[in-house]
Amino acid sequence: MKVKKAVFPVAGLGTRFLPATKSSPKEMLPLIDKPLVQYVVEEAVASGIEQILFITGRGKHNIEDHFDISVELEAHLYDKGKDRELSRVREIAEMVNIFYVRQRQAMGLGHAILCSRDFVGNEPFAVLLGDDIIDSERPCLGQLLDVFDQQGGSVLALEKVPMENISSYGCVAAEQINHHTFHVTDMIEKPSRDEAPSDMAIIGRYVLTPRIFEILQDQEPGKGGEIQLTDAILTLSKEERVYGCLFEGMRHDCGDKLGFLKATVDMALKRKEFSAEFEAYLRQRLA
Repeated sequence: MKVKKAVFPVAGLGTRFLPATKSSPKEMLPLIDKPLVQYVVEEAVASGIEQILFITGRGKHNIEDHFDISVELEAHLYDKGKDRELSRVREIAEMVNIFYVRQRQAMGLGHAILCSRDFVGNEPFAVLLGDDIIDSERPCLGQLLDVFDQQGGSVLALEKVPMENISSYGCVAAEQINHHTFHVTDMIEKPSRDEAPSDMAIIGRYVLTPRIFEILQDQEPGKGGEIQLTDAILTLSKEERVYGCLFEGMRHDCGDKLGFLKATVDMALKRKEFSAEFEAYLRQRLA
């Protein structure tokens, strides 16, 4: 079965970016001239996703407004003859069918995914986290879907990270199938360096079978008193084979201030309209 639905959990408070996120969602922070969440939606659409569900919370109406039709703005751009800008604004509202449901309590990523059960139904589906902006030739989610089509089981995006940083991630033990595909045999959420079974971390892209909902329904709270998606996937792996995809591409951790700054520089250097001037400026500043 082809994966056509994706879930975006965006109910978090974004406290690491205060005060910028006091009145605007973290997902709407601009990376050059697009909000973070738009990059991830575009990745999903480029991977063949046709329907997206945002799991929202209080104060997230800006996300809904961004992906909705803006009659006043479109009329203004039309009257001013700004055809290029008008086209870009219309593309945002027309790129994919988007739905919304509110997570009433912040009970963890696993609970957020459980909120999507009625939307997903009895289908495999994708989960994308807006913190991770992945610059790749083949969309990262598309790489996971390739593995799903080949192997027929849930797939996690994996990235090798320095062991001193492994405690910030869910970590896997896995048996290699080919150069980028692994059979996941164990998972630990945010292990210490000594507990970590490998240097392969789970990154914010997943393809999951619907069995995950039944597991999440009975899942006990884990670390932090929250319902952890990693714990539920570990349970799933005892019933079904779960795979990892060591994706190709550059990940930017935009949930971290330094990561956000690095993403801004890297993405700006790829923009033809100002990359040369921007590079010259950086060289001057670093001289």
